[in-house]
Order: sequence, then structure tokens, then C-alpha cells
Amino acid sequence: MNSYIDSTNLDNTATFEDIEKLCKDAIKYNFASVCVHPFYVGVVKEYLKGTNISVTTVVGFPMGMNTTNVKAYDEIDMVINIAALKNGDYDYIKKEIEEVRDSIGAKILKVIIETCLLTDEEIIKMTHICNDTFVNFIKTSTGFSDFGATVESINLIRENKSDVLEIKASGGINNMKTMQEMIDAGATRIGTSHAIDIMEDKGDE
Repeated sequence: MNSYIDSTNLDNTATFEDIEKLCKDAIKYNFASVCVHPFYVGVVKEYLKGTNISVTTVVGFPMGMNTTNVKAYDEIDMVINIAALKNGDYDYIKKEIEEVRDSIGAKILKVIIETCLLTDEEIIKMTHICNDTFVNFIKTSTGFSDFGATVESINLIRENKSDVLEIKASGGINNMKTMQEMIDAGATRIGTSHAIDIMEDKGDE
């Protein structure tokens, strides 16, 4: 299970000590990656030097309102511009994704669509856009909105995604049972700030 997890700390008040603990725990459990704000990426790369753990940072977090001119590292989790989607400006969204994709080369790109704010039709449309732009992952949530991943949204994405597009479930995943439900529904990566709770199976405490 540990290899599914992007252990995350995107708290605005996170300190260097918090990030160091995040990295030490990631090394202990050999998580897939550590996800932090861009400010901490250099520090995290130093902490994780010599490991096979990826460093993930975020673009346009949490509401997708900034430009795409952001330097990437091992993996990027980018938030789509929700306002553009609600306005039906699909060309803008597709171009934005392609700009980020092209700027990071062969590195992994995950596109956050914030499913809790979308209709089923909008989730399907975003899944098709992610198929067409050949990104690595479609990601459900930032974890900072109304609610996070649901089995229903994962199922809807799975039914409409290409064979190569993977699903990252994120938001509200704080115990082993919920994580397993997301994996069973089709998620191949889990984003959580409760990685240790999950590994120790005490997320409900």
C-alpha cells in the first residue's frame, strides 16, 4: 500500500521541521512521493537525496488561477482553472495543460480537476481532455474544497479514461478502509496528509 501514497503537506503554516518529518516518514515507509509547496522543493530534494522517492510540487494551487510559468521537478500536480471550465472555455484549459506538460518534459504531470465542484458532465469532459493531452494522471481534488475524492467520481473517471491515463484520488483519505475503496474503484495513486495514520491504521482516531 505504501507505494500508492503521495505523502502531502500543503499546509500554509508548515515549517521546515514539519517538512523534515514528512521526508523522514516517507523514507521510513518508502512512499511514492512527497508533495509540498514550491518553496520547500529544494529542501525536500536534499532530504530525499539517495532515495527513490519522487518530489512533487503544485501549480495553480488550490484554485488554478496563476500562470503556467512555474519550474517543475520530479512530478507536478497542477490545478485546472475552474472558472474557465465553468465558462465552457475548454480550449483554454487544454492549452494550459499542454503548456505545463511541454515545459516539464518527461516528468510526471497530474491534473487536478476538483471533482466536488463539477457536474458529472464536467468530470467526463475533463477526463476526455486529460486523455487528449496525454497527461499521466487525472487527480480528483486539492483537499482544500468542499470535500475530496469519492468512489462515485473515481468510477466515473475510470469509465471514461484512456488505457494510459491513471487516477490519483486525493482529499479526505485518512484511513486504510477509505484508501482501499479508492484503489478498488480504480485509483493507482493516493494523495494524503494522513499517510502515517493510514500505515498505522489509526486514521479514525
